[in-house]
Amino acid sequence: MPSMKETQDKGQLHPLSRVIQDCIAIFTDLGFSVASGPEIETEWYNFDALNVPKNHPARDMQDTFFVKRMEGYVMRTHGSNIQVRYMEENQPPLAIISPSKVYRNEATDATHEAQFYQLDCIAVSEDMHLGHLKGTLLEFFKRYLGEDIDIRLRPGYFPFVEPGVEVDLKFKGKWLEVLGAGMVHPNVLRNANIDPEKYRGFAFGMGLERLAMMKYNIPDVRMFHNGDLRTHFALK
Repeated sequence: MPSMKETQDKGQLHPLSRVIQDCIAIFTDLGFSVASGPEIETEWYNFDALNVPKNHPARDMQDTFFVKRMEGYVMRTHGSNIQVRYMEENQPPLAIISPSKVYRNEATDATHEAQFYQLDCIAVSEDMHLGHLKGTLLEFFKRYLGEDIDIRLRPGYFPFVEPGVEVDLKFKGKWLEVLGAGMVHPNVLRNANIDPEKYRGFAFGMGLERLAMMKYNIPDVRMFHNGDLRTHFALK
């Protein structure tokens, strides 16, 4: 582990940059491409195209930053907007990840931030099923956190997938809820001009700060965004 003087003299990557690089390396090795998109997004791509109803709580001011003087625009609340934009330009089969900074209008504490990083993933083909989702997640977590882990899927609800699942990770002997996932809702495929009668896909999204906190035993998510050098020393 570098000393503080070595870090000050030479510098090093921000911990989140390290985490993003590690995730990209694993997923590209699994055959995924990397996509990016705008942080200021229309309500269509952030909500409507993802099958989020007009009256959904996520649209309320309590959860979403609406952009003043730009009616119909928000700070993206997830990276799934990138998926819709990508599918509009690319027909299946496709498999992409999109590491992205996202924004939520919520109180800040040790486990929550108003801005954070998320890794969203989607894969679409003619024969995709839930087993592909579980296998992909299990392989990723084994490579990132080590072989001694397991995952389990529980029923969950998210407007953009059907069926939806909550994914728990058994890490250091404890079950932890880590992400939401599921099979892409037919309406989402339809909104991206992909035939849901022919194609199916899986999708998931995970918080990268939470992933780093688990791997490096970092106790407070705010340490990633306040320039605290102790966060750098946590990464060995």
